[in-house]
Amino acid sequence: MNYDVNNIFARILRGELPAIKVYEDEFTLAFMDIMPQMPGHLLVLPKAEAVTLYQLPDDYAVAVLSTIKKVGKALEQAMGVDGSSVFQHNGSYAGQTVPHLHFHLVPGPLKALKAHASDMAPAEDLQAIAARIRQHLG
Repeated sequence: MNYDVNNIFARILRGELPAIKVYEDEFTLAFMDIMPQMPGHLLVLPKAEAVTLYQLPDDYAVAVLSTIKKVGKALEQAMGVDGSSVFQHNGSYAGQTVPHLHFHLVPGPLKALKAHASDMAPAEDLQAIAARIRQHLG
């Protein structure tokens, strides 16, 4: 799989498109999904040109897992839940819709998910949830 440098997440990473950011470091970015499958749905992605997990350099793999742990704990606290789900699709056949490696973090169980990319959430709702998550990041 070839990496498309103009995919939507690459454009967000370059600052060409907006995102409601929750956390960012040298290797990763976490932001609110604008079409959440449940309130609090976040995306975590590496700042590496990789379509699938299998293409990700090891140093980015360590960094993205660290970000998932950090942001996931804050997500659970912000949403008042005792568990969350983390999932990732490798390739379009598996359900990946944006060809840049990314992980979904959702508060609670997968059985509560709405259909993928079904409804845009109001920006003010996403901003409010993001602010709560950032408060728990310290």
